[in-house]
Amino acid sequence: MIKFGTSGWRGIIADDFTFDNVRVVSQAIADYVKADSSSGIAIPQNMANGNSPATPPAVIVGYDTRFHSENFAKISSQVLASNGIKVFLTKRDCPTPVISYEILRRKLAGGLNFTASHNPPEYNGLKFSPSWGGPALPETTKAIEKRCEALVQSPKSEVKEISYESGVQKKLIEEIEPEKTYIKRLKELVDLNALKKSNIKMVVDVLYGTGRGYLDKILLDTGCKIKVLHNFRDVLFGGNPPEPAKKNLGELLQVLKKEKCQLGLATDGDADRFGIIDSDGTFITPNETIALLLDHLVKTRSWKGVVARSVMTTHLVDAVAKKYNVEVRETPVGFKYIGEVMTKEKMIIGGEESGGLTIMGHIPEKDGILACLLAAEMVAINKKPVREILKQIYREVGTVLSERLNFRLPAEKMNNIKQKLEQNPPSEIASIRVKNINKTDGYKFLLEDGSWVGLRLSGTEPVVRLYVEAAHRKKMNALILASQRFLKA
Repeated sequence: MIKFGTSGWRGIIADDFTFDNVRVVSQAIADYVKADSSSGIAIPQNMANGNSPATPPAVIVGYDTRFHSENFAKISSQVLASNGIKVFLTKRDCPTPVISYEILRRKLAGGLNFTASHNPPEYNGLKFSPSWGGPALPETTKAIEKRCEALVQSPKSEVKEISYESGVQKKLIEEIEPEKTYIKRLKELVDLNALKKSNIKMVVDVLYGTGRGYLDKILLDTGCKIKVLHNFRDVLFGGNPPEPAKKNLGELLQVLKKEKCQLGLATDGDADRFGIIDSDGTFITPNETIALLLDHLVKTRSWKGVVARSVMTTHLVDAVAKKYNVEVRETPVGFKYIGEVMTKEKMIIGGEESGGLTIMGHIPEKDGILACLLAAEMVAINKKPVREILKQIYREVGTVLSERLNFRLPAEKMNNIKQKLEQNPPSEIASIRVKNINKTDGYKFLLEDGSWVGLRLSGTEPVVRLYVEAAHRKKMNALILASQRFLKA
């Protein structure tokens, strides 16, 4: 079975992520694009200059630095071209936000990026974005899954394919280099003059991924002093998942301290997620970064609009939004829902605790490159470390601390927890009364003192995700212990 998760279809290379399955999914996407080139959501006139999909339909196909990614992309292009769809194939590995930007800029019917993002090296995947530029919504992915199932069960193969050479000759496949136009757009969104004047020193870790030649190039073009790590292809990613989490940024931390840098920046495998490390080695969480950048953008741009965050993302965002009289839109988990908000309202910033954000005037998709540049701009303008800027926000709106923990449990235990949550959810946690239960995506227990606890059971693996937020560490620890007891009972 080919199933799309919160961010596309993923699988183990040579197990379920095979060339044959890529052909099937590509055919299903081709059928979907041809049947409905609007792909589900109309783009408002204030986005992408009122773009509408090209006729006949055209798509962009990209890939990351994983094993065989370029070959998966090539096979997919051959299937799409055989279906009469024009394919713009990137000449080199490409960040997911670049794919999104090109969809809007070229008025395409959609885009495919072969990537497993921050997952371990044995995985590969496919992200599909319709014409509105954001990650495909459930109604789109369900339609593609249904078509995949029909193609697999068909007694006679309905998958079409032409040779790459034939696709190029018929001008159905065209190789492109989208770097310049995307970099030009980022230079319009970020105050690079502030960076240039600040003379701050940074270390950049692209984690062997697609961020190389983008984040490092923009900073070097601006004249910043940077030390770049892992800016070459390694399909094993140095033995770790290409996720810009604290546990994977040990080398960045060492170089930052050795070189006495003011800031550490990192992007994941397809450069849609970010990691920020302060001058003293403090890891600035995505939760903190979203709140910090909301504050920074309103102060420096005077933007008006809403802020969007996923249901398990920090309420520190809400506190900063309240300070500026900005409304908050809470969404289910998955950046596609934040992107959807962006297509309907003026959105200052949208973000999720797993490390994705975008801003007004940009794409309805996560952009780790932009997030890193904005963090650098914030430090340059404020002329102080990130932790000092965060302390100032705490003084203004109150301290909000958050933490996420993952627990791998047997399938039987997972079922027991699910039944308990459905039939007998706790009325209090750590002796604090549950005021309300938010079931937007998982179970979010809102407590009467303003703290909250969230539980989400993964649909693809035996993992329970625990989210805890409180005003101080002692209370957070008590909530974590009480939640662990509930899970183990």
